Amino acid sequence: MTEHALLAASSSDRWLHCTPSARLEEQFENQTSVFAAEGSAAHELAEHKLRLYLDQKTERPISDFDNDELDYYTDIYVYFATELITEAKARCSDPIILIEQKLDYSCYVPEGFGTGDLVIIADGTLNVLDLKYGKGVAVSAKDNPQMKLYALGALDLFDCLYDIQTVNMTICQPRLENISTYEISADELTSWAETELRPKAQLAINGEGEFLPGEHCRFCRARFTCRARADEHLQMAKHDFKPPSLLTEEEISEVLTIAARLATWASDVYTYATDLAIREGKEWPGYKLVEGRSNRKYINESAVIEVLTTAGYTDIFKQSLIGISDMEKLLGKKKFTEILGNLVEKPPGKPTLVQLSDKRKAITLKTTPEDDFRKEI
Repeated sequence: MTEHALLAASSSDRWLHCTPSARLEEQFENQTSVFAAEGSAAHELAEHKLRLYLDQKTERPISDFDNDELDYYTDIYVYFATELITEAKARCSDPIILIEQKLDYSCYVPEGFGTGDLVIIADGTLNVLDLKYGKGVAVSAKDNPQMKLYALGALDLFDCLYDIQTVNMTICQPRLENISTYEISADELTSWAETELRPKAQLAINGEGEFLPGEHCRFCRARFTCRARADEHLQMAKHDFKPPSLLTEEEISEVLTIAARLATWASDVYTYATDLAIREGKEWPGYKLVEGRSNRKYINESAVIEVLTTAGYTDIFKQSLIGISDMEKLLGKKKFTEILGNLVEKPPGKPTLVQLSDKRKAITLKTTPEDDFRKEI
C-alpha cells in the first residue's frame, strides 16, 4: 500500500498557499479515481522500462490500462530519461542514478517525504525528473514546489557526499507534448526552504494560518464545503452585472472569468450534495431526488428490423437503423406503438437533485448505486 504524507509534495502547491487546508482535508476520505489509477499504471510501466535500460532486475507490470497508448507515451518519457542518463555519463564516469527513490524532506517539512521518478547526480549537478501522465492541464517546472521538495530530499541524501551546485528539475508530460525544465542553484533552493517552506510547513502541520481559495483548490478534498471558498464565490456573485452593451471589453472579460469560476464552484457543490443524497439518503432542504432525463432505445435491433421488414417497411436505414424519433415519424405514433411497442424501452435516468418545485416525482433509492454514479459524474 502506498504511503502518503500529510504534507505531501504532490499537494504542496495547495498547503503552501492555504496552510490550514492540509488538516481540513483530514476530515474527508481520500478516494482514488480512474485517472489516478491510470497515472500509477504509467509510472509502473515507465519504471520497468528504465530498469530494463539499466540492466536491473524487473518484471513488466500488468494493469487494466495496458494498451498501445500507454506503451507509446511511456516510451516518450523513457527516451527523454535515457537522454539525461547518457548526458550524465558523458560528464561523470560514475553518476548516481535512482528510479522511484523515496525522498525525505522532513528536515524542512514535518514528516515530509515523496517519491522521485528519476534522480541523477553527476559532476556537481542534480537532475530530478518527474513523469506527469495527465492530459488536463500542462504543468510547468518553473518554481514548482513539488519539484523543489523532491530536489530538497535528494540534496539531503547526497549533498554531504557530492558538492552539488546546480539543480535541474524537469517535468515530462508526454500526452501534452510538454517538457518543462527549471534550473536553480542549490543555495537558492535551500534559501527558499529556510525562509518560505519551513515556516509555512509548520503552520500547515498545526492547521494554522489563513484560508486562501484559488486555483490550488482544484483537487482539495474539502473544496465542496469549504467555507472560505464559498465566501469568496458568493462575494464574486455580488458583482454588478450590467447589460453587456454598457460594459467595456475589460469588464466583459472580468465577468467571463467570474462566471467560469462560479460555475466550477457551483458544480462542485452540486456534485457533493447529489452524491450524499444518493449514497446516504441525505435530504437537502428545498430539494428532492428525482429520476433524471433519459432517451428511449431499441431493446433488440435485429428484432426491430425483422418485424418492420415483415410489415412491409423498407426505408428504415440510413447508415444503420434509423433512430427512434425518425422511426416514429416514419411509421406514425399509432403504428409505431402497435409494431414496436414491445421492442422499445425507456431506461430510468440517473438520479438527479432538483428543487421541490420541479414537477417530477421524488424517488427513494432502495439500493446504493455508488459506483455507477461516481463513474458518470
